[in-house]
Amino acid sequence: MDFGVKEGLKNVKEYVVEHKDTADAVGNKGINVLSSPTLILWIEQTCLEAVKPLLPEGYETVGTVFNFLHLAATPVGQKVRVEAELTKVEKGKVLTFDVKCYDEKGKILKGTHGRAIVNKEQFFGNL
Repeated sequence: MDFGVKEGLKNVKEYVVEHKDTADAVGNKGINVLSSPTLILWIEQTCLEAVKPLLPEGYETVGTVFNFLHLAATPVGQKVRVEAELTKVEKGKVLTFDVKCYDEKGKILKGTHGRAIVNKEQFFGNL
């Protein structure tokens, strides 16, 4: 099935770091900066929202590959901008995004994120 998902598709989202987003909040006590798990969640949201409007009902994307360098700490209260660009589409449904994240001081993350387009009924039926 051709979903019409093409290389060059982009999405940008902004977030503000709250305490719930910190390493301290996810178990690394005393480290009150943006956690890597939260940053990965924001990347997933940004990438899936880039593709979702193009998919027919019953289809979704799921994360498959996470290859990031978390380069700098971001304190509570700062804005974070997540930029995602679809750079590769394989077999019409295997997606690779180039991802960059910035806080108010500069680049905090670079890497790639893979997602796959799945039929939800078939996907959950295989579990």
